[in-house]
Amino acid sequence: MKILIIDNVNKAAASILNESKFVIIEKPTLSKEKLLKEIEKYDGIILRSATKLNSEILNKAKNLKIIGRVGVGLDNIDLKKSEEMGINVVNSPEPASIAVAEFTIGIMITLMRHISKGDQACHTGDWIKQECLGNLLYGKKLGIIGFGKIGMEVATRAMAFKMHIGVYDILKDVLKNAEKMAFKVYKSIEELLKNSDIITLHVPYNEVNHHLINRSRLNLLTKNKILINTARGKLIDEVALIEKLKKREIKGAALDVYYEEPLINSDLFELDNVILTPHIASQTIENQIEGAKIIAHKFVEFFKNIKKNSL
Repeated sequence: MKILIIDNVNKAAASILNESKFVIIEKPTLSKEKLLKEIEKYDGIILRSATKLNSEILNKAKNLKIIGRVGVGLDNIDLKKSEEMGINVVNSPEPASIAVAEFTIGIMITLMRHISKGDQACHTGDWIKQECLGNLLYGKKLGIIGFGKIGMEVATRAMAFKMHIGVYDILKDVLKNAEKMAFKVYKSIEELLKNSDIITLHVPYNEVNHHLINRSRLNLLTKNKILINTARGKLIDEVALIEKLKKREIKGAALDVYYEEPLINSDLFELDNVILTPHIASQTIENQIEGAKIIAHKFVEFFKNIKKNSL
């Protein structure tokens, strides 16, 4: 079987697949035009978030049997088209969950304690100690929207800070887990927003979740509240959020994802009450290695089953 590996996927994937006698073609970057010409050659493709496997590209993928996404999000893959074509789609959420959870707690502390602001000031020779009076996480109400693997990991770490944790999710089984952990379960996003000091998003992006945090929901956030998004940019009405931040109608925000990426010429650049990072929540060496290994093993198992069923 011939496998294409792109988007700078860690070498661990190729190593495992080579051991199983797959034909591996590694191309760190591949333009849409070149991918359109080449995709029909491959039985499988492994990628991260940079490449967009839309219906135009998938229509050319006549031999493709499996797509492996190293990481959590699948919004760069046309899942409906993949299903129509009988293409299996797998991802590796396990190691990414820990990486994103750690990052979420880190960015939360950075925002609450003005660490980024203080660091930048010291680098320019300014001593702004009085401007960096912060707040504790201890005793704060943390609202987690989306209580899947990442949301659970965030909650587990937040417990160490003795935060009061509330969650919202649409899945009943997930909410049962939250109840077992004695967390507050909110019946609506509005209820969570009203009753939380810090709100963090951990849901996938899809058409239903577009602008999940819209203008009316943002209006429920008051001057003492903080919003964190390490999930997907289009979950939030970015224009409305910028307006709230400019008017200082909320305390602040921390964003790792944006409506358009990379972030260029944004009004967010002018604001001092928002922390901006370049979509790095899951970007750890450990996560990339483990994610690549997981996908490679899933490919080995997938093609092994195909061979078994064909006998």
